Amino acid sequence: MNTLSDTDEDRAKPAQLTLKPYLEDVEHGIFATRAPHRPNPIGFSLVRLVERQDNILIVEDVDILDGTPLLDIKPFIPRFDYREDVRAGWQEQVAKEAAQTRGRRLKAPTDS
Repeated sequence: MNTLSDTDEDRAKPAQLTLKPYLEDVEHGIFATRAPHRPNPIGFSLVRLVERQDNILIVEDVDILDGTPLLDIKPFIPRFDYREDVRAGWQEQVAKEAAQTRGRRLKAPTDS
């Protein structure tokens, strides 16, 4: 269970309609980013179901805060949820090296 700090530093700030994402030096609209400063309190998370205990679901890999409203649950079905013809917009222009450095991402074992 997550615990909140006295300052609530883990909470999203008030909504911003434009912002500079950490991988870019130019502003983008909020809906073109994954920034947490969104105009609604609803979280979206892809999680792994570990166990079901009656009407309780035990999940892992959650990236939302405790107390975030749960509105819907859907199974991940690769034949329906996978898309080949998708675009990532401005993120396609971010170099892999910049994403690894600016995003503080660890190099995946399959990367060369």
